[in-house]
Amino acid sequence: MTQTMEPTVVHGRPAREGANIRTWIGFKHFLYLVEQAVLQWAADQGAGAAALFHDHGLGLRIVDCSVQLPAVLELDDDVRTEVAARADGRLDVRIVVFRDGREVTALRGKVGLAITRERAAERQRPAPPALARWEREPVPPDPIRVPPGSRVEDVIATGPGAYLWSWRAPYYYCQYSDGVQFSGFVRALEEVVDRFLADRGISVGRMLRERAWIPVVSRVGLRLFSPAQMEEEIHTVFRVREIMRGVMFDADMDCYVRRGDELVHVATARILHGYAIAAGEGAGGLAELDDGVVGALLGSGT
Repeated sequence: MTQTMEPTVVHGRPAREGANIRTWIGFKHFLYLVEQAVLQWAADQGAGAAALFHDHGLGLRIVDCSVQLPAVLELDDDVRTEVAARADGRLDVRIVVFRDGREVTALRGKVGLAITRERAAERQRPAPPALARWEREPVPPDPIRVPPGSRVEDVIATGPGAYLWSWRAPYYYCQYSDGVQFSGFVRALEEVVDRFLADRGISVGRMLRERAWIPVVSRVGLRLFSPAQMEEEIHTVFRVREIMRGVMFDADMDCYVRRGDELVHVATARILHGYAIAAGEGAGGLAELDDGVVGALLGSGT
């Protein structure tokens, strides 16, 4: 196949699964569209993910993704996703839709790739020349020691604002018969937010029923370190860091696996979340977070 560094353009529609509230698409499926376009970009360079694995023993992994979501996606939108390589080795990504005869940017961001050696592959060869610059092994942060007699929550989930959720990494979150892939941690981010809000008494369903508040995400970033292996227990901490302008909350997610007396940091994420008002006074605008909601988010109980 010919090799090119020309931008890749992928046309498609968001999946039905992502339309959970009315016909708006959730942030997870924005990132699914990005992932699909990145896979096509790699194929356009001469070796897609399957060819890299079978012919080179290599895995194509998204290890860093940071995006802004300036406009909504609707279930029936025709979406154009653009991917282009940057001089620094990252990829620029953009999602565009057309509304009322004009182009609207629904996502802009950057993606970092790593092409890694895979244990399950039958052969090992260098990456094709067009993709060689991305062949690398991610380096995790230093592990955290768990003192004798301590629990995981004693080490990573301290303070009233921390919420801990531990889950087993299922095979259907994994890739290459091995570790949890990018989309698996995207799904974990969506779920830990949902669990956190329910734990604090402000679940998505309750806010919809009682206030007609619809959750919106305007910025999200996810970075993967050392892979979490299939069926390992992943200890996930979610914490709201800041209330911004009284209408958004800035939060982060950190994921660890315990190996012996150490906690290995496998992923981190940051998300900027708020609520749109769906009906009644102020419909269409952002909801102001009152003291009760702020107290629940921060764990202060005020």
